[in-house]
Amino acid sequence: MLPFTDEELRPIVTNLIDKARVWIKKDGGDIKLLNIINGTVFVQLQGACVGCGSSGTTIKFGVEKEMKTLIHPNIKVINVPYGMEDKLDQLG
Repeated sequence: MLPFTDEELRPIVTNLIDKARVWIKKDGGDIKLLNIINGTVFVQLQGACVGCGSSGTTIKFGVEKEMKTLIHPNIKVINVPYGMEDKLDQLG
């Protein structure tokens, strides 16, 4: 359990996603914050990232690693596939 509410996390997470967006866009992709639920950050990779074999690495060893380092070691980041945006409870 994180010592922050989802509302407290939102500006910090948004800032980190905006920073990640810069290097993700260099490869033709993008990243969108969908929601934060119980300390789990739900994002969606877009553009060239969709279907890319490195997308899992981008999330786990890029975005999530940075959030674990700068926010809290128990934070979790999940990439939401297209069509699952309304089913986040099934992904967490």
